[in-house]
Amino acid sequence: MYRVDLIVGARPNFMKAAPILRAAQADGRIRIRLVHTGQHYDEQMNDAFFRDLGMPRPDIALGIGGGTHGEQVGKVLIAYEKILMEEPVDAVMVVGDVNSTIATAMAAVKLQIPVIHVEAGLRSRDWDMPEEINRLLTDSISRLMLTPSRDADENLRNEGVAPERIRFVGNVMIDTLFYQVERIGKDDAVLRELGLADGKPFVLATLHRPSNVDEPARLAALVDLLGTLAARVPVLFPIHPRTRQRLETAGMLPRLKEPDGSGAPAIYALPPLGYNRFLPLMRAAAVVMTDSGGVQEETTALGVPCLTLRENTERPITVAEGTNTVVGSDDALALKLAEEALAGRGKRGRAPEGWDGHAAERMIDAVAEFLGRLAADKKPRG
Repeated sequence: MYRVDLIVGARPNFMKAAPILRAAQADGRIRIRLVHTGQHYDEQMNDAFFRDLGMPRPDIALGIGGGTHGEQVGKVLIAYEKILMEEPVDAVMVVGDVNSTIATAMAAVKLQIPVIHVEAGLRSRDWDMPEEINRLLTDSISRLMLTPSRDADENLRNEGVAPERIRFVGNVMIDTLFYQVERIGKDDAVLRELGLADGKPFVLATLHRPSNVDEPARLAALVDLLGTLAARVPVLFPIHPRTRQRLETAGMLPRLKEPDGSGAPAIYALPPLGYNRFLPLMRAAAVVMTDSGGVQEETTALGVPCLTLRENTERPITVAEGTNTVVGSDDALALKLAEEALAGRGKRGRAPEGWDGHAAERMIDAVAEFLGRLAADKKPRG
């Protein structure tokens, strides 16, 4: 049995890791050691996701916590290198594009342990995004790249990556989405709490990117945009801890309302939500306004119109085939498209190839075959 470390550190990683763990256990060829760096340490963004996704507790918890990008990468690299030196594995499987992804990949490759990148090949081509740097660097040192969409394959080929290092498997986050949809069924408790179980239209908004929340003028413009919509319909706004801090500093929190169960038009400030409470809101929303890459994918799979409040996306397939529209900082366009969605005229699309709930199974096949080839190459020829 091959020994593989699977690295998680932030919310999107958890949702991609859960189906990989289930598929590996069912397959039996790979024993996974789950390593949690602790990059996200807020209880609602950490422990709640483990509970909601039915994930086991991590085998190793590094407990890194916050800090600047450089501090996080450095602390994770140092801590994880020590783990690998004491207990090496056959491969290290990193997920997505957070600081933990590149830090643990660097620790592994320095020790000549092959790196496998889940969700490889995505590109926004925006070098102002820390995640884009993480994606490019991680792919450059990975031995096997597992891609979620065909455009990711094309990106890697255009960068000169050898075809044998690329394996299209599909979108593992959609595995989790479909699994959780089946688990929670038609549970609408959170909608009832908010006074929205009667099917009345509402907007769901999430914001956390530095380009949106770190500049007070941009953040104020987005709150104005949400406020315009909130004069007509409820706007549900689960607030990331980083965003809440920025709103408090700028004195904007008083413009938001605490939920009272009335479902009256207003911007409702919600705490960070666990996946099983966020999913019913996303599924029932008339439109989702976000700067999250994962939410762009999930809304496409659910058939819910999505407006991406960024200048670009590393998931262009959600625009070409799905329900997503990139509106950038054009708030007039965002308002127009949101109003169309509230009137039932939002963008429609389809789920791309490989977004079928079985990506993790294909992933385990690819990893087992890859490690089998490595083992065969190490055997002496006689």
